[in-house]
Amino acid sequence: MLDIRFIRENPDAVRENIKKKFQDAKLPLVDEVIDLDAKRRAAIAEADQLRSNRNTLSKQIGMLMGQAKKDPSKLQEAEAVKAQVKEQADRLAELEKLENELEEELHKRMLVIPQMIDDSVPLGPDDSCNVEVERFGEAKTPNFPIPYHTEIMESFDGIDLDAAGRVSGNGFYYLLGDIARLHEAVLAYGRDFMISKGFTYCIPPFMIHGNVVEGVMSQTDMDGMMYKIEGEDLYLIGTSEHSMIGRFIDQIIPGEKLPQTLTSYSPCFRKEKGAHGIEERGVYRIHQFEKQEMIVVCKPEESKDWYEKLWRYSVELFRSLDIPVRQLECCSGDLADLKVKSCDIEAWSPRQQKYFEVCSCSNLGDAQARRLRIRYKDENGKMQLCHTLNNTCVAPPRMLIAFLENNLQADGTVVIPEVLRPYMGGKDKLVPKK
Repeated sequence: MLDIRFIRENPDAVRENIKKKFQDAKLPLVDEVIDLDAKRRAAIAEADQLRSNRNTLSKQIGMLMGQAKKDPSKLQEAEAVKAQVKEQADRLAELEKLENELEEELHKRMLVIPQMIDDSVPLGPDDSCNVEVERFGEAKTPNFPIPYHTEIMESFDGIDLDAAGRVSGNGFYYLLGDIARLHEAVLAYGRDFMISKGFTYCIPPFMIHGNVVEGVMSQTDMDGMMYKIEGEDLYLIGTSEHSMIGRFIDQIIPGEKLPQTLTSYSPCFRKEKGAHGIEERGVYRIHQFEKQEMIVVCKPEESKDWYEKLWRYSVELFRSLDIPVRQLECCSGDLADLKVKSCDIEAWSPRQQKYFEVCSCSNLGDAQARRLRIRYKDENGKMQLCHTLNNTCVAPPRMLIAFLENNLQADGTVVIPEVLRPYMGGKDKLVPKK
């Protein structure tokens, strides 16, 4: 959410930013916000004047009532002033109601106006305009056919989609045996990898209040992702970023305690509304999964550096597991409304002969901090908004797809990279049962 003063003073820049995001339908919001803000400020000014008048008139009534003891005519003057106070009190009540109504309408529109994107973001209407920046590792194609990822898992008796369908429906799964162990090994390795980078490990609440949801994501994303608990002001989180950033709501963080660098584990629950392609069957796009996340809360001048560090951590982690990856810069039309800049880390799929998303790194500037009132005092004692960033560390089972395809051998075994062996009981490979 933008600062109302910024919109008031830079309406053309805000409109240009909306155009860069190919959201022209939102252009009228700028004038609506400016108009509502002007009416709200006028109502506040008039109300403040009436409150000041009330104090003056109250003193006048007291003085007249005192004088009325000697001069009865002053009593009539006092009654006239009382009537004036009553009239102004009624008007003040109207203005206070109007203030609340205008504030609510202003807030609704402010939530929909997108964050100002970074100048370096490539322009384009959708993800087809995302730009490849760099590749890491050789994207190899083996000389043997690679089965679909669920078929690989089934060769180890490692997945049961039919039972999950009977129990929960589409978009759920049972992981079993070595595949389930590999799933947990990847999460544990990701946790320890981030701890080695100086991040603090956290396990957050998996449900959050509606005001926190509103603070961390756009309304569109909320409607398309979040599961609400019926009859309660609670939502299941779609990623631990939601509750991790929410942890700092209404907090003033001491400047010397910034940056806050956190790595959090959580299950994630997503509606995943909409139709998806054939490559998203199996366990690629699902309603429930687990994830290790990276979260940074920092001073504004540090956020660009942290953005670079975060996506590079993802590259380093995936390369340590012998998975080739590339960095893909997200274009303006592919950025969620709260994001200043974002990139995807995509893993190579030798079966599909293409890359697919496994991590998403985002700098949200002060958007979440403004909504949730996350602040710190600078060296001059002035209150400032923090910046927030997040990035996927590992998100199996999607990450498992990349792992299994890139480490599969011709005989059906799967090589366990050295860094992962301590989490797999020392095993150096998985041997299929079928």
